[in-house]
Parts: sequence; structure tokens; C-alpha cells
Amino acid sequence: MPKGSPERTAARRDEIIQACEKLYQKMSFKEITLKDIGNETSFSRPTIYNYFETKEEIFLALFEREYDRWNEDLKKILEENEFLSRKEIAEKIARSLEKRGQLLKLLSMNNYDMEANSRPERLISFKKSYGESLRNVSGILTKFCPDMSAIEIQNFLYGFFPFMFGIYPYVSVTEKQREAMKEAGIDYVYQSVYELTHSCLITLLKAEKEK
Repeated sequence: MPKGSPERTAARRDEIIQACEKLYQKMSFKEITLKDIGNETSFSRPTIYNYFETKEEIFLALFEREYDRWNEDLKKILEENEFLSRKEIAEKIARSLEKRGQLLKLLSMNNYDMEANSRPERLISFKKSYGESLRNVSGILTKFCPDMSAIEIQNFLYGFFPFMFGIYPYVSVTEKQREAMKEAGIDYVYQSVYELTHSCLITLLKAEKEK
């Protein structure tokens, strides 16, 4: 456990996470090392081990922060509206994810290994943020779709949240991948985060039947 005030501990943890985020914008998860992250901080690399034991724990903390940011957007949808149609719900949730590119990128990674190489307390903290997103989306459906049963809401969550893992790979396509698709003769329609997410939500909410 690091020594110092809670404020200093929080500040150093945040600095480490910020360093990881900066590197992740130009490097892949596999390329980034603890040494790289340490070089981006104002303190020595060994100090990182006072806060995180593995690279995976740092990424999990970044992942947690991205869920927290999305949760703020979801809370606004829930709290700032009195009534929303199913089509409006689809539009607002899709727009909220359109701003969360880093969350979608992290979701596309091998989260199994990330979680396996993190201590239980780090994993629990992450799961709390993830769980809050489930509750927020469930709350949106409960408030604005009172005709949906508990089972229907559960089925929506089990359909939409796994779908989110595949958004980033479908919309962030490299030129190499585009060329390979072309050479393979695949007539693929490329979509934005909003378009792909909105289409899924419309289907899950059965909003196309809405008058």
C-alpha cells in the first residue's frame, strides 16, 4: 500500500492512468510496457508497483474510468428527460456511445486476460462501474418503456452489452483490412459508431414498429 495522503495516492494513480491513456492513443496494448508507462510519469517506474502490480491492472483502471464517463452520459438521459419514445432512446444511447471511442476500443480487447491478471480488489472496483452501466440502461428502459417486462429488459441487456464488444472492430477498419475485403470480393457496407449502434438498438427495442 503506498504511503501518503489519500489525495496524493489518488493523484498518482490518476497520473499513471493518464500516461497509459496517452500511450494507448498511438500504441497497441501489446506494445505498451510498464517501462513505457513509467517514462510518461513524473516518478520512477518502481513507484508504479505501489499502485498497480501489472499492466493489465492499469488498463482495467482506464477501462473503469471509461465506464464511469459513459455512466455520466446515461444518467443525463435518465434524469434530464420526462418522456422518450423508443426511437428517441435508441438515438440518445447511440449518441452517448459515439463519444466513447476509447471505451469501445477497450471492449474489443481480450478482457478475459486483463481481468485474470488483476487483483480481486481491482476487478471488483471495475465491475462496480460496469454494473452501474447495466443499472443505468435498465433504469432508462424501466422509466421510458413501462410496458417492457423484467424479462424483456433482461433480454435487451444480454443482447446489447455483448454487441458492444464488436462495435470498434466493425467501424475502425484499416486500409489494409479494406483492401483485403475488396480482394476477397466482400461487398461490405461500412458504418459509423452511431449508425451501427442505432440500428442494433432500433431492432432490440422493436422501435421500427413505433408510430
